[in-house]
Amino acid sequence: MTPAVKALEKAGVAFRLHQYKAGDSDLGWGEEAAAAMGVDPACVFKTLIAKLQGGAAQGYVVAVVPVSLMLDLPAVARVFGAKKAMMSEPDAATRMTGYVLGGISPFGQKRRLPLALDQSAMAFDAIHVSGGRRGVEIEIAPADLLQATAGVCDEIARQ
Repeated sequence: MTPAVKALEKAGVAFRLHQYKAGDSDLGWGEEAAAAMGVDPACVFKTLIAKLQGGAAQGYVVAVVPVSLMLDLPAVARVFGAKKAMMSEPDAATRMTGYVLGGISPFGQKRRLPLALDQSAMAFDAIHVSGGRRGVEIEIAPADLLQATAGVCDEIARQ
């Protein structure tokens, strides 16, 4: 279906696929997904692309945080050993991942980027992330997400 789903199937990672009609509400993409699926927004995570500058790390990284929180850019820089992190330009995020905004998945990206998952995910048996298209969500255990992406888990979200 999407590169994200294909990547997980190829890797043999357990997940559940959820689909809903996207774009019918005034909510943000993540809140819309939570409402459509009838799940707690705290377990729905957004996939963001940040750009690192200075220090040991340079380039783009993936940050996966709850839709109800904001990305803590200084924390992302710290996790990856950079002096500074900033949000990626939308065009760069699409170019790096192959996905459109609102549908960026941590899986099956055009370029595999280093990934950090907010530690709040570990409080759930499963979290929901984009399946690579608006209206497609993947339900997956946080440990499986980390294993499938070779990601790290740290505190990268804030109010």
